[in-house]
Amino acid sequence: MGSRQSDERSRQDLGSSNAGSRARGRDESEMDYAELLAYLMRSGQIRLISSGPDLDFGDSDDDSLIECCPQADLNPDTRAIDVSDLKQEMLFRAGMNHSGALPKVTPVSIMLSKRAIGKCCGLGTFSRGDRSLVSESFLPNSMRTVAQYCTKAFCGNYSKDGSVFLSACQDQTLRIYDTTNGQFMKFKEIKARNVGWSILDTAFSPDGNYLIYSSWSEYIHLCNVRGDFQTHVALDMEPGDGHFCPFSVQFSSNNREILAGANDGFLYIFDREINKRTMRIDAHEDDINSVRFADESSQILFSGGDDGLCKVWDRRMLSDTQCDPVGMLAGHTDGITCVDSKGDGRHLITNSKDQSVKLWDLRVFSPASAVANCKRAVAGQHWDYRWQQVPRRSRRKNIIKGDTSLLTYRGHGVLHTCIRCHFSPMFTTDQKYIYCGCATGGVVIYDVLTGKIVRKLDGHRGCVRDVSWHPYENNIISSSWDGSHGFWEYKRDGLRDWQHDDFHEDSEDSSNDEDDIFHTLRKARRARHYQQPTAIS
Repeated sequence: MGSRQSDERSRQDLGSSNAGSRARGRDESEMDYAELLAYLMRSGQIRLISSGPDLDFGDSDDDSLIECCPQADLNPDTRAIDVSDLKQEMLFRAGMNHSGALPKVTPVSIMLSKRAIGKCCGLGTFSRGDRSLVSESFLPNSMRTVAQYCTKAFCGNYSKDGSVFLSACQDQTLRIYDTTNGQFMKFKEIKARNVGWSILDTAFSPDGNYLIYSSWSEYIHLCNVRGDFQTHVALDMEPGDGHFCPFSVQFSSNNREILAGANDGFLYIFDREINKRTMRIDAHEDDINSVRFADESSQILFSGGDDGLCKVWDRRMLSDTQCDPVGMLAGHTDGITCVDSKGDGRHLITNSKDQSVKLWDLRVFSPASAVANCKRAVAGQHWDYRWQQVPRRSRRKNIIKGDTSLLTYRGHGVLHTCIRCHFSPMFTTDQKYIYCGCATGGVVIYDVLTGKIVRKLDGHRGCVRDVSWHPYENNIISSSWDGSHGFWEYKRDGLRDWQHDDFHEDSEDSSNDEDDIFHTLRKARRARHYQQPTAIS
């Protein structure tokens, strides 16, 4: 979140100047004022104004006002991803050639007809590639508000099966909604405990029966989702510092462990079977803003922090005496706000305060020189994204020498808070998109392979901190600081693509195919009609 190093240096400077009890009392009072000031700035109640040449600060206290205009990268550097295994796998599943183009434009109507008569992959059903091609034409483009609160919405996530949506707001309340059969109906409300400022992260257990949430507290809280009984248990992380917050939490796939990354730069692992924190790993030089497991094995995990580095850890090699990462990914010029895994054990994305998302391959770690360059670039940042606008120099395409990322995505704003990014669902889109929130009040969807924006969804009056795409349906729910959850779905009169591809238009070759298919369908219907027995009155 903020800068832990600068806070520690301030404390050391104040401590060294203490002389006598009166001086100590004065310094403690100054620290109280400093902490109060930091709290007010984090909560958005006050904002610092500066007239420096490199920073363009806003002059309004209204959080809903737009403070940055992110510029899309119209020509992303795709040289690394063009020769990657990821691109070839995705093109193969979509039935594309090496140039990334479909061998023949196929209208959705023809694809549906082929499926109806069993000519779709010979199985009578759509493949993952087929579903992703269909979804291209029906990406969410229209928003309606499904929930409105009096305070900022910080977190919003679908459960693994998409039947439940979890909302967490600054009013210290978690709300759980039933989303089956197209509804959005609240069936449970939980009053959070030990909350400082706001609930900052939430997660569902893999079986969907439990949830966890974190805030400025040494505890992570565990609650049940359904049932008449009520579970609300505080899990003690046993931190070394009293001013503590787990910024990111996640369950392991077997439900046994909980992983957390905190503001003290440590990774925490809590064992649910013995009900005790079992590991505390010194991982980063600054706040850890995000942690994720690489895949269902829960053996490889990622952590991203304000030091600008994403570190990769092997759970089997971690202990109290052995706490070295197996590798590091360096390329951002500012702190990392979010990490998300593709789930294949090889690829992940990171969102950063340098206003970019990067795609990484775990088989290509960054060299030591790139890590040093990244640390140097981050140390040279003298702005705070929580209440200041993006410096002009940070809007440029600054490339770290030795950056091993596959592709960089630009066009969204990262301000005020740790904005989330994710891969789109496997079932409906084959994970061909990356989507993220935006400080300007929207949702941005990128094409994984080209790095270009395919949808920019604007509908909120405040920063969109969290976004969640339904795992099996074609809708996205955004969580905004304007106090609302937006439900994004496709409508014919909604927004169009930035570069619209007439997916529905028939080509000359496909018109004959369409005639043949519908002729076959008509023959089949006639045959069934003549085979039906005559009704007896």
